[in-house]
Amino acid sequence: MPQAAARHILVKDEATCNELKAKIEAGEDFAKLAQDHSSCPSGRNGGDLGTFGPGQMVAEFDKVVFSAPVNEVQGPVKTQFGYHLLEVTERQD
Repeated sequence: MPQAAARHILVKDEATCNELKAKIEAGEDFAKLAQDHSSCPSGRNGGDLGTFGPGQMVAEFDKVVFSAPVNEVQGPVKTQFGYHLLEVTERQD
């Protein structure tokens, strides 16, 4: 069964999500931005979600996490919780 490890930043609106993505692309630290801005409890850990398999996260997450390149920030990804920046840190197919 495929497994992936990922981290994310969850915010309420797409504009904030895009601003944070631009900061990451300009060299700011993903984990620090997650600690400062993410509304998910995982933000305290730099957005780290640990390791999980297909179906353990919402469908929008699965679609990105199990198809996107590793170590490349994806998003904004809209879910019922808000807007996410996602980074797959490792994946085993």
